[in-house]
Amino acid sequence: MIDKSINPNIDRIAVKLKTVPETPGVYQYFDNKGTVIYVGKARNLQRRVTSYFNRYDDHTSKIKMLVRHIYDLRITVVATEVDALLLENNLIKQYKPKYNSLLKDDKSYPYLCLTNEEYPRLIFTRNRSQVKGQLFGPYPNQRIMRELQDIIRNLFNYRTCNQSLSEERIAAKKVRPCIKHQIGLCNAPCAGLESRKDYLATIENIRQILKGNFSDILNSMKEQMFAYADQLEFEKAEVMRRKIRLLEEYQSRSAVVGSNVKDVDVYSILSPDDRYSYVNILRIKNGNLIYSFSTEIRNQMSESDQEILSSIIPQLHELTESTAKEAIVPFIVDEIPDEYLHQTVATRGEKKQLFELSQRNVEAYQRQCAHQRALVNPDEHRQEATRKEQQLLLRIQKALHLPHPPVHIECFDNSNIQGAYPVAAMVRFTHGKPNRKEYRRFNIKTVEGPDDYASMAEVIYRRYKRLHDEEKELPHLLIVDGGKGQMEVAREVIQNQLHLDIPIAGLAKDDKHHTSELLYGFPPQVVGLRPSDPLFHLMERIQDEVHRFAITFHREKRAKGLIHTQLTDIPGIGEKTAHELLLKFGSVKEVKVQTLADLTPVVGPAKAKVIYNYFHPEF
Repeated sequence: MIDKSINPNIDRIAVKLKTVPETPGVYQYFDNKGTVIYVGKARNLQRRVTSYFNRYDDHTSKIKMLVRHIYDLRITVVATEVDALLLENNLIKQYKPKYNSLLKDDKSYPYLCLTNEEYPRLIFTRNRSQVKGQLFGPYPNQRIMRELQDIIRNLFNYRTCNQSLSEERIAAKKVRPCIKHQIGLCNAPCAGLESRKDYLATIENIRQILKGNFSDILNSMKEQMFAYADQLEFEKAEVMRRKIRLLEEYQSRSAVVGSNVKDVDVYSILSPDDRYSYVNILRIKNGNLIYSFSTEIRNQMSESDQEILSSIIPQLHELTESTAKEAIVPFIVDEIPDEYLHQTVATRGEKKQLFELSQRNVEAYQRQCAHQRALVNPDEHRQEATRKEQQLLLRIQKALHLPHPPVHIECFDNSNIQGAYPVAAMVRFTHGKPNRKEYRRFNIKTVEGPDDYASMAEVIYRRYKRLHDEEKELPHLLIVDGGKGQMEVAREVIQNQLHLDIPIAGLAKDDKHHTSELLYGFPPQVVGLRPSDPLFHLMERIQDEVHRFAITFHREKRAKGLIHTQLTDIPGIGEKTAHELLLKFGSVKEVKVQTLADLTPVVGPAKAKVIYNYFHPEF
């Protein structure tokens, strides 16, 4: 039974829900004005559509808002999942529903277009609907597009005028050549000085370059160059040689991988918060990067990265007029059928390099968008940052069932080498950011040998015994860098010895020393977090920061220990002098073999004599 409180129109909706089939298809939700507010696809329409109402309490606040505004629904049954994917994409493009993740208005994207005319032109446009012809793009910015246009202009002569040309008008000689012909930039087909067949051959070469097919054009140009040379037309051969070099230089700037990667698109996604996501697509053709394109997406219903990509990849595939049948993706998107696009998660080799390049592009684009928003409205930017921090703390509170948002989080880690130079470190994060004034370092005093559990117990006891005695504020969450064993040690100290109430969590790592899971509770349970989740990123950052801080302290102590045991044992030689000797000679072994004359300029005659005599007692 569906709860009537979730939607005032639930009775009429429930009747339709009973008739929804268990087949692939597309569903549309309408508000009370008949406006399409959401379009979705599903392998099983019955299961997907009813989930919005049957699992209402499990949804995010934005999905709950969508459900409250549904007045009617419409179902379209299709034959295959590919048909559902294509139909959903068309309906989203047509209706631009309020709650769907949408690309920016495509009028803002720059394109190059080969017009549908008897004598086509290559023109720039930002509005796809206002031009008739074959579009290429979109390009990431106008500068890159203009650079490509200039290269094509230097390679080929084609018309740029707005003359309306036809065979009849050319035959009537109603058009005279313009200045572009006089300076060698156009062969004047308008005046009949170039045949339509030759002009269309030039346009076809331009089309192939825009598609990224360089090899055939280069081979053709080289054949032409050799033909000119054989005919002793060396000036024409030199012109062709310069064009070949120009095209090869452009191709070399575009080449990013070997020619094994023929025709593939690369997608990456970045979702730093629940409001915006950023997607990048790289187009690879015959080992060449044809272009890179990034876009910002308004995340309407707190969708996961998988849900966003399932909707956005078809939109970008169509927008960029991609011919690729393979896509390199960060993860397999279940709702995109293999028949539509074969997905590959690259783990090594050239494809992994391409994916990492796409990631760098999307990260740079996200920073650019954030910076632009901050410049336009700095107050809103500060408010947004504060809002994100608050949301993140509330997420932690909800995930761990804490009584309060964890404004102050402290994390501990140990560091030693087989028990030598044992130290520990603690970092504090306040409002989700490092609070370096509150970082603490600990020398292990009571533990002998490599015993991480005992070391952890000692530093936790010392830290919170002192805070308690001095009546200072305790953290709202304690994190230990380790698994269940470390958590039990912390619980024993906090609860049984100090009788304090501090929530305790653990951060475990995988075999590659990457943050893998968050543990909480007793007995500890894994808190499910996606790697793309901002909460996972925060925990990963805390773990990396405490590890860095502990390792740095351990290295400093170990370096001081090495100096003390080998040089400061010399009577009258302190750490400063030992440090100067090591800086000059590199090691104690090198200090030993120096002559008195070599040591004197570094430490003075008196200390030089003491050091020399120490290592050469026979003298």
